[in-house]
Amino acid sequence: MQLQQRISAFVKLGDFLSQFSNEVIQKKENVEHNELFFDGFKHQLKLAEEHNGWFTPENIRFAIKGWVNALTQDNLTKWLAPYNMNVTTPKKVAIIMAGNIPLVGFHDFLSVLITGHKVLVKQSSNDKHLLPYLAKYLEYVAPEFKGTIHFTEEKIENFDAVIATGSNNTARYFEYYFKGKPSIIRNNRNSVAVLTGQETEDDLINLAEDIFRYYGLGCRNVSKLFLPKGYNFDAFFNGMYHWHPIIDKAKYANNYDYNKAVYLMSEFDMLENGFLMIKEDPSYASPIATVFYEYYDDMSQLKYKLEADKSQIQCIVSNGFTENEIAFGATQKPQLWDYADSIDSVEFLLAIS
Repeated sequence: MQLQQRISAFVKLGDFLSQFSNEVIQKKENVEHNELFFDGFKHQLKLAEEHNGWFTPENIRFAIKGWVNALTQDNLTKWLAPYNMNVTTPKKVAIIMAGNIPLVGFHDFLSVLITGHKVLVKQSSNDKHLLPYLAKYLEYVAPEFKGTIHFTEEKIENFDAVIATGSNNTARYFEYYFKGKPSIIRNNRNSVAVLTGQETEDDLINLAEDIFRYYGLGCRNVSKLFLPKGYNFDAFFNGMYHWHPIIDKAKYANNYDYNKAVYLMSEFDMLENGFLMIKEDPSYASPIATVFYEYYDDMSQLKYKLEADKSQIQCIVSNGFTENEIAFGATQKPQLWDYADSIDSVEFLLAIS
């Protein structure tokens, strides 16, 4: 199977997904195998929502829309252009996926197949409905994929390399268990925002997207703020306000109430607006409905600190602070070439062939 055939198959998958990326699902003409797959995917969306209360229709649509935007001929070609894509000996690559946000393992799945390898997927029980159905669609638009895509709920065996994502504890287990195989092992990371107090109203409104999208469950969600001494929180809370309907979601509200009770009983100082709490804390990982913050005295010292802690950080949201910063509101809109943990998975996959 040639590279252009593989690209074409994923472009067709993007066309198929485009029918489900808006609030009103709309069946389109000229989508291949639509009669066979359209209604079935609607059902899978319903199952995904019922199975995982964090997977609301809005968040599933947002994830799908991101992949619709990514899976274009131009984007796929641009992404792969820097690489020598000649895989001489296809290998079987195992992927152990997280399940914190919808289709969170899709980039690894895409990377393995687009480079010409075979994939063995072990999904999280939290996100098990969407990807197998999309894999079946791929096999219909490109029958050459048949036999190259396998899913398992058992212990993974008979593979040549592995990409595994998990908690800090499971990552240590992965490193031991897969020590004899080429591997990418990912653990917990969080994202931070560096504010100066000069942010515009739009900056802070966009920052709310980085904080609240997917209920803050993604590693690209901002869970920690770095603030100048004397920072005035009024503008920050004004920027957050348009997300106030999030408290109407029961799972989020339960976490908010629980964490607020813990803070109050522990007599921790915190600020809150009825749907978000902010608390001064040196940690990077904050609970749901909470954002931690820390003051800084000097920008250069803060850069040194964040560089020293880079193994804990996925994204830095800022404006003019650092070279690889992410714009306000863009953390959950990564491009194909924005690699998790800054590890180039395509380069890794090409090196094992």
